[in-house]
Amino acid sequence: MRLIDRRRMLGLFAAAGATALASGAGRAVQAGPATFRPASFPEPDREVRLPVPGGRVYARVNGDLDAAVAGVGPPPIVMVHGGPGGTHSGFLDALALSDERAVILYDQLDSGLSDHPMNPANWTVGRFVDELEAVREGLKIPRWHVLGHSWGGTVALEYGARRSPALASLMLASPLVSTRSWIADANLLRGDLPPAVQDQLIRCEASAPSPSDKALSAACDAATNAFYAAFLTREPPSPAHRAYRPAGDRGFNPVLYKTMWGATEFSATGTLKAYDGEPLLDRLDGPRTLFMVGQYDESRPATAIGFSRRARGSELAVVPGAGHATFTDRPEETVAVLRQWLRRQDRRA
Repeated sequence: MRLIDRRRMLGLFAAAGATALASGAGRAVQAGPATFRPASFPEPDREVRLPVPGGRVYARVNGDLDAAVAGVGPPPIVMVHGGPGGTHSGFLDALALSDERAVILYDQLDSGLSDHPMNPANWTVGRFVDELEAVREGLKIPRWHVLGHSWGGTVALEYGARRSPALASLMLASPLVSTRSWIADANLLRGDLPPAVQDQLIRCEASAPSPSDKALSAACDAATNAFYAAFLTREPPSPAHRAYRPAGDRGFNPVLYKTMWGATEFSATGTLKAYDGEPLLDRLDGPRTLFMVGQYDESRPATAIGFSRRARGSELAVVPGAGHATFTDRPEETVAVLRQWLRRQDRRA
C-alpha cells in the first residue's frame, strides 16, 4: 500500500466533510457529507433468531435480502458489533445503506436480544467467528460483505483470514487487531490528556477504589470518562438512538466485557490480554480489504496505516472529527465512505 503524503491527507481533513482514502495506487478519494441523519430509525423488514454454536442469536434485516439470496441483487452487508458484550444498536445509522442492498445487524450470543446462556465456554474468538458464519448459513446468503467494528473487527479479521469464497469484501472498522498494539495506542493517547487526569488514572490503577469509597470511585470514573470523551465517543447520542429500545433488549453485557477484556478500554486483564491477530493481516485479500478509523480514534490512524501496509493492496479511510464510535460520531461521512467502497467492490465482482 502506498499512502498519500501527510500534507495531502491533512488537506483532505480540512475540506468540508472530506474523508481520506488511500489505496494501493496512491489514489485519494473525497467522499462528501451525506444528508442522512434521521429523526428515527426504520423498523426491520425481517427479524429472525438463528441457531449458532451455543444458542440462538437475534438478527434484523433491512433491504431486499431475497434478491441477494437469489443472486439477482448486490451482496448484503453484515455488521459485527464491538464489546465484547455490545449490541447492534451502534450500527443503526448504517441502515441508510439499505436503499441499495440488504443490511444485516445481529447481536452476538450473550448480548442484546440474543440468548444469554452465560457460559464462559462460549466466550472464545473461534466460537464468535463460527457464529458469524452460522448467521450467513441461517440466512442462506451465498455471498456477502463483512464489516467488524472494534472487537467485532477481531471477529471480522479472523473470518477474513479464512478466505471464505462467500466473502465479497472485508471492512475492519477501528479494529482490535492485537492487544499489544491496542494498549500501546491507549498509553500514547493517555499522554494527551490533562496531567491531572493522567495522575488520577495512575492512582486508580495502583489502588482500585472500594465500593464504600464513593469519592474515589467518582474521581476514577471521571478520569476514565475523560479518556472516553476524547477518544471513544465524542458526540452525545442522537434522539433516534435514545429512542431505540427494542422490547426484550438486555443491552450491553458487562460480565462478558470484563471476562474477555477488562475493566476499561485501556486496561486488558481478560482472556484477550494476549490476543495477537497481526499475523493474520498477511493472509487477507488486500484489494478487498478496507481499514476505517476515526481521526481521534483509540484505534489510532497511525497504527491502522501499519496494519493496512501488511494487507497488501488494502485501503485506508480516516473519518474526520470522529473518535472510536465513527458510526455515531460522524454517521454521514461514515455511511458515505462505506457506500463508495461497496459500490466499487460490487463492480469488481
